[in-house]
Amino acid sequence: MKHVFKLMASLVIGLLFFEKVVAQDTIPMSFQEAVQLGLSQNIDYLKLLNQQEVLKVERLNAQFNHLPRVNLSNDNFRQIGQQFQQVEGELIVTNEINNIISGRINANMPIFNGFRRTNDTKAGRNLEDAGKFGIERAKQEVMFNIAQQYLQVLLDEELYNIALENLENQKKQLEQIEGFVEAGLRTLSDLYNQRSEVARLEAVAIDAKIQWESDLWDLAEMLQLGPNILPKPEQVSLEKLESEWLGMGLGELYAIALGQRKDYGQLMLLESANKNLLASAKSAYLPQLNAFFNYSTFFTSLDDRTFSNQFFTIFPQRSFGVSLSVPIFNNFENRASVARSRVDFQNQQLDKLALERRITQEVKMAYENYRGAIRRESATRVQLEAAEEAQTVIAERFRLGVSNFVDLAQANQQLVTAQSDFAQAQYTLYFQELMLKFALGVL
Repeated sequence: MKHVFKLMASLVIGLLFFEKVVAQDTIPMSFQEAVQLGLSQNIDYLKLLNQQEVLKVERLNAQFNHLPRVNLSNDNFRQIGQQFQQVEGELIVTNEINNIISGRINANMPIFNGFRRTNDTKAGRNLEDAGKFGIERAKQEVMFNIAQQYLQVLLDEELYNIALENLENQKKQLEQIEGFVEAGLRTLSDLYNQRSEVARLEAVAIDAKIQWESDLWDLAEMLQLGPNILPKPEQVSLEKLESEWLGMGLGELYAIALGQRKDYGQLMLLESANKNLLASAKSAYLPQLNAFFNYSTFFTSLDDRTFSNQFFTIFPQRSFGVSLSVPIFNNFENRASVARSRVDFQNQQLDKLALERRITQEVKMAYENYRGAIRRESATRVQLEAAEEAQTVIAERFRLGVSNFVDLAQANQQLVTAQSDFAQAQYTLYFQELMLKFALGVL
């Protein structure tokens, strides 16, 4: 009774679950299409693209800092009250309303600032390139995560198909046993045991279907599909090919990873950028030499002459020259800036060393797991062939009345286990190859 109750509960849960899925739209989707869709919808990846625009503008800003700064300003105001005027050597004070218009053009250009502009330009270029590397690695991470979920869905579908095939075979076996019982060749206990086995396999098939649908929903969420839309992943080729990585030693693989990993290249560029920023901060210790040019003029309503005559002819003034600034004491602001830049540079070096160690660990683990997956795929292939042979022989012996039901049930179970193990081994091998490529930075 407990077994029957468990079966009925599983059927009810499965029906309730599938009612929600019936109305869903499915979209056939290849792995490449899933990756493209995932990249277009991934929030973190899109944020990196937006941040890259900022890095580009900051790099342009550092380059344009080599050019003069030019500013134009204008003031328009009214003075009400005492106005001072000098007329024929006398200072006359009157209570007037004075309308004033003034204008100024200022230009400044650094001649020498301790190579700050050069270092800022190099830092801006390195930061922009580091951002591009970060985008490439983020793209690989999105691809890897989608591949993992994509393959899991395909594996779930394969396991569900195996469960259905096993269920159909056991139903046919049940029909044969019913015929044997009617003919007096088998006992009722064999019939009841087979019915129980068929009921159990129906529950197993429902569980496999639920797992498949659940992982399919996770893939849809990862791809940010709309409501009531599910992807329908296309099958991938699981044909085992000779891998070029197996003929290489770990030393060669480490070298490939250090040369190809975009996150490592990003940290190297960030280290260079922080080194440039440290040199830029140290430039504040040196004298600063700047050239300048100023042009100013104004118009006043106290003067009876025309606006054009005052503004463009009488009152314009020009000044130009160079200014020298020598830092002597500035409350340790320069020292604090240099200290912060030095710590950023040192921390970046530590991050690079930590990543180097992590890369060697990831490459070694991925390589060993890949080799293990190859051996497991070969072993499960032999296991499947042996299980198929054993099930065929025992099924024939059972039909002839030589073997009992326990032997047949055990052979059937071993066959299903071998089929499931082989399917998992195939997808695991495919995934481990992707994992190795991801660790090497060539995905």
